Amino acid sequence: MAGLRLGPLLRYVDWNTGDCATIWVEADRPCTAEVRCADGAGGSARTFQIAGHHYALVPVTGLTPGTTTAYEVLLDGHLVWPAAGGGFPPSTISTPGVGGGPGQPAPGLRVTFGSCRQAAPPAGRRGPHGPDALDTLAAQLARNPQEVRPDVLLLLGDQVYADHLSRETRRWLAARRDLREPPGAQVADYEEYTRLYYESWLDPEIRWLLSTVPSLHIFDDHDVIDDWNTSAAWLAQMRATAWWPERVLSGLMSYWVYQHLGNLSPAELAADALYAAVRATPDGTDALRAHAAAADADPASVRWSYRRDFGRSRLLMVDTRAARVLAEDGRAMLDPAEQRWLRENALEGLGGYDHLLIGSSLPWLMPPLVHDAEVWNAALCRGERGARWARIGEDLRRRSDLEHWAAFPASFAALSDLIEEVGTGPRAPATVAVLSGDVHHAYVAEPRIPSTARVFQLTCSPVHNSIHPLVKWGFRLGWSRLGRWLGRGFSRHGRTGRPPVSWRRTGGPWFGNQLMTLALTGRSARLRLDQARSGRPGARLVQVLDRELTGPE
Repeated sequence: MAGLRLGPLLRYVDWNTGDCATIWVEADRPCTAEVRCADGAGGSARTFQIAGHHYALVPVTGLTPGTTTAYEVLLDGHLVWPAAGGGFPPSTISTPGVGGGPGQPAPGLRVTFGSCRQAAPPAGRRGPHGPDALDTLAAQLARNPQEVRPDVLLLLGDQVYADHLSRETRRWLAARRDLREPPGAQVADYEEYTRLYYESWLDPEIRWLLSTVPSLHIFDDHDVIDDWNTSAAWLAQMRATAWWPERVLSGLMSYWVYQHLGNLSPAELAADALYAAVRATPDGTDALRAHAAAADADPASVRWSYRRDFGRSRLLMVDTRAARVLAEDGRAMLDPAEQRWLRENALEGLGGYDHLLIGSSLPWLMPPLVHDAEVWNAALCRGERGARWARIGEDLRRRSDLEHWAAFPASFAALSDLIEEVGTGPRAPATVAVLSGDVHHAYVAEPRIPSTARVFQLTCSPVHNSIHPLVKWGFRLGWSRLGRWLGRGFSRHGRTGRPPVSWRRTGGPWFGNQLMTLALTGRSARLRLDQARSGRPGARLVQVLDRELTGPE
């Protein structure tokens, strides 16, 4: 009898029709996965196989718009979810109300987001990072069924850490291979990646939360390795190692299975040649491996970015890792095709949406000192101050993680120009917000641009991690008046000039395990920040910010 290894994860919910969704599962053998809803909706799918593991993405149809319905999961007709004795409320699918008449308001949208989550320690053991914000949110929602839940959860990178493993996973690896051999206590292949997802998503609170709140994902560096694709020199060095090819292929393969597939709508899945190929064969490993190899060899051949429209709110989730151009004389955060995709999807139907959300794992607007240091470093690395400074610059880039939008100055300027273009004029949305993580603190920044829309950089991380006190001090300095003065020194030395846009911090910095929630209703937007704090009988979320974004400045 087939068993449920992982999931269910509620992924796609259709905001245009309100009548369909997708649910992802992993089973322990080939089977037919079925979802049955209390209101009669449902669907089924046969599992496909990757590297000895069995997965299904089940399309659920016949849902009623504007309702919430409980669901069950069956494998070959046997009930496997909800789990017996789980102690959590039923998993549900909530659909937006759609199809109202002219003049009726569009449904509001609550987006909760964050990044950088190391798996919570097993029950009964304290970890080094304090309470997990996502665990805490799940426990809070489970205890209070009447509490308003997010409509969607955006996971903005570092969902798993392939290079920083828990004590339990290191022990598991040591029983499998000699950790004295490269890559040591890091994941090496697809099977080891599956272990990371089990450890993270079998957490009871997380498992329930992901079964009942739709989630959308994008990778960042630790999903593959720290500083992934930071420079051409870095990539050449990694490709010269014996273990890297298997690592990057396994990282991309596992990301496609565990995260990327669920980002896609049923229509996109139906048109996806790779998805069709892996389902059409008893073992889709070779097809997926070839896809990952092509993505690594030519990033422009694969698109990981995607668009989702939620009523009158648009989300553009942007790949800021695999789509990079790394040649020093043409560095870009996004390759030309990816840049066109972003621009076309931002401008398409302009005037037909009220809020534009750009999901970027890496912040666009950083502390000014950090921004200036990254622009200066980019100038050094491309040889503006000679070969010796170029070598120093490359070393600094890797040691200090100087790889955000500012480290790709032409891309920073292009994104700034696009945001100003979208946000200016009578068809402008009410808000344009770049949602980011990565930097292990949270803040709100606003650019000084002549736009009609209110424009924000909303940064929130970590969900469950920590920050070295020295780095925390550095970020505080980076936002200070002294930091701005020091940044001008970098600009003078690198002959880089001033940024094409200026900005100011209007909230934060906040340090801790945390989540932001953006509530969008009509043309209004409200931002909330909650931090996980230890307490009795357990951790709790403490509100540290509740701010109207669209009110008077």
